[in-house]
Amino acid sequence: MKETDQCYVKTCSVGKSSLLLRFADNTFTGNYITTIGVDFKIRTIEVDGERVKLQIWDTAGQERFRTITSTYYRGTHGVIVVYDVTNGESFANVKRWLHEIDQNCDVVNRILVGNKNDDPDNKVVLKEDAQRFTDHMGIMLFETSAKDNINVEEMFNAITKMVLKTKKEQKERQQQNKETTVKLQRGTQRGKKKCC
Repeated sequence: MKETDQCYVKTCSVGKSSLLLRFADNTFTGNYITTIGVDFKIRTIEVDGERVKLQIWDTAGQERFRTITSTYYRGTHGVIVVYDVTNGESFANVKRWLHEIDQNCDVVNRILVGNKNDDPDNKVVLKEDAQRFTDHMGIMLFETSAKDNINVEEMFNAITKMVLKTKKEQKERQQQNKETTVKLQRGTQRGKKKCC
């Protein structure tokens, strides 16, 4: 599973690295350090009785790193697109990021996360507006706070469940295709007559 943010402007911080630190290490720091290139964390969780090892990639959102981070889409099973609920510009960039994901990924689970949902006085992106957008796009929405640890576990668990479901469905389809191929081959061999 890989994670991406959608902050177009260099000075914009949506808090994706803080979400990752909160999830992986259960820590939070108010000091903002720009992600340069890519960082990643690993955490093993249990989902529906199954132990799952997550490899979560934290990619830089700034425009100058886009050519570097686009290569990390390959092999991705899930993408968490993060915007800052106190920054309308970060939400405006979500559509571009979702388009980039579609361009670089064949089949991928996506969710939208509105982070920094701990300061109602500065909130500019209303949940109703974000919900309308996600309903239209057919993806899930979470409002989180890495600072106050709100919905962080729930959000990562949700994307993990989606990924596991998709992988299971793909495996079942592959198995069905394999069985069909075997049946066709056997049927063809039976129809042949031996000469001599």
